[in-house]
Amino acid sequence: MMEIKTPLSVPRDKKNEYHQNYRRLTNNSGQLFLIAGDQKVEHLNGDFCGTGISPEDNTPEHLFKIAAATRGGVLATHLGLISRYGQDYRTVPYIIKLNGKTNIGPGEEKNSSRIWWTIEDIVKFKKQSALDIVGIGYTLYLGGKYEAKMLATAAQAIFQAHQAGLTAILWVYPRGKNIKEEDIRTIAGGAGVAASLDADFVKVKYPYDGRNKKVTAEKFKEVVAAAGRTKVICVGGGKRSTKELLEYLKTQMEIAGTNGLAIGRNLHQRSLKEAAGLSAAIEKIIFYHDNKPNRKTGKFLGLF
Repeated sequence: MMEIKTPLSVPRDKKNEYHQNYRRLTNNSGQLFLIAGDQKVEHLNGDFCGTGISPEDNTPEHLFKIAAATRGGVLATHLGLISRYGQDYRTVPYIIKLNGKTNIGPGEEKNSSRIWWTIEDIVKFKKQSALDIVGIGYTLYLGGKYEAKMLATAAQAIFQAHQAGLTAILWVYPRGKNIKEEDIRTIAGGAGVAASLDADFVKVKYPYDGRNKKVTAEKFKEVVAAAGRTKVICVGGGKRSTKELLEYLKTQMEIAGTNGLAIGRNLHQRSLKEAAGLSAAIEKIIFYHDNKPNRKTGKFLGLF
């Protein structure tokens, strides 16, 4: 049975609830398959409509259909969308994203993001909706003039979430002048901050442009070590082929020791049928470690 190290910020009378939420979050595996639906705000409609994007992606419900078609994925998005569509997708576990910002605006304004809902709001919404809300998410930008306020907000949000028996995930992105966002030492620093804030998981960038996948994954061990008992998942990054995406995931988990994947446009820009097939392949790598390509077909899991 999966061992759960309960943070001491979780009260004794909320320990069972936290364990239940953690098991749902990770499909009872300790690994995380996060479907990123917060991009409806972060990337506006550029990622949901256009050349090479399935017409099905034009509506927010596509995100929910994909999540419902998976057998271990968690949908992370804002409360408004969950309020509107959750009643039709009650089997899906949800992470409510507390903050967000668009990609419009000047300079450092893009690297700030205020909290939209309190933990008290989330607890109230979970009770009245009876949805499977397992935790909260918050994006933290390091390196800018808003860093101190965002750190304080993240600290309070995570503490209050744990007090309520919820899990907490941080999106941590170092941003600012002269900051190399995909430098492994910089990413590791952000992962260490997430650990210091008591996050259960941290979502970070990955240097996908590295020439040698295995060498990059070896170096990325620094990030996983820096995060300690906070588990690391990587962003899916820009659009790439199914084969390349699965190869990266396999390398990240097997060599670097990461604990899953957060995927947005690489999943929702596909038709529901294609997205469901990709999800099945991702699930097998994350939860069952059936990572070897089919020797006869050369295809991952015989699916692609």
